[in-house]
Amino acid sequence: MEIRYAAHPNDVKSYDTSRLRQEFLIETLFVQDELTLTYSHVDRFIVGGAFPVSKQVKLEADTHTIGAATFLERREIGIINIGGRGSVTVDGTTYDMEPKDCLYVGLGAQDVVFASADASQPAKFYLNSTPAHKTYPTVKAAISEASPNHLGALTTNNERTIYRYIHTNGIQSCQLVMGMTLLKPGSNWNTMPCHTHNRRSEVYLYFDMAADGNVFHLMGEPQETRHLVVRNEQAILSPSWSIHSGVGTTSYTFIWGMGGENQIFEDMDAVAPQDLK
Repeated sequence: MEIRYAAHPNDVKSYDTSRLRQEFLIETLFVQDELTLTYSHVDRFIVGGAFPVSKQVKLEADTHTIGAATFLERREIGIINIGGRGSVTVDGTTYDMEPKDCLYVGLGAQDVVFASADASQPAKFYLNSTPAHKTYPTVKAAISEASPNHLGALTTNNERTIYRYIHTNGIQSCQLVMGMTLLKPGSNWNTMPCHTHNRRSEVYLYFDMAADGNVFHLMGEPQETRHLVVRNEQAILSPSWSIHSGVGTTSYTFIWGMGGENQIFEDMDAVAPQDLK
């Protein structure tokens, strides 16, 4: 498990490209037949990937880092499949996972095992985990069961549909909020106009991107913006003081996950494009 520490915005102003990438970009999430995890001290987020190809992959705790015998002893987790068909088995109950299906697993679950249905088209399970204080039931939702919210317009290159899986009116959780945004053909801006939310941090995963495609992810304070060049299946850690917006050279999809003080999706401080610097 890799560890990332919190950064003060005044310090980030002095970071060069290499340091920005080191602190905020997760370059490798999916390693064949392995579990890959990054522990962020921002809201104690754990971000990871499980990529079962020739064998099953188990969700295991790094006891030194999280101080628990099992991964979900004091945590909850959201899982979204961005690959082929697969399954997640939670304490003996198996949940079949089609592409873009989401599974929430609550506090106290003991055994979580990931598997692919076809090794030639393996599943890829993207993971977001936050601390939890109450047990909520394990729930699966397909994208057709998520709450859609249509935003933007083709004239501003940001027409998109937000699908909320884990949220106050959907799958219940302690603090984790998670969903997916699909851009319409011809649109390449996400989350523009952008915003910050001082009471929550956020993680972005960019995927469904062409091999030669990039997303230019904007971050930093609104008057001190920086950018990171992101490739397919890479994630960004976004602290509460930072904007989080991106524009792609090709089509792409992204998954957003939030953790912090509340779960109110609309709790954000908008930033007008003309105020960015």
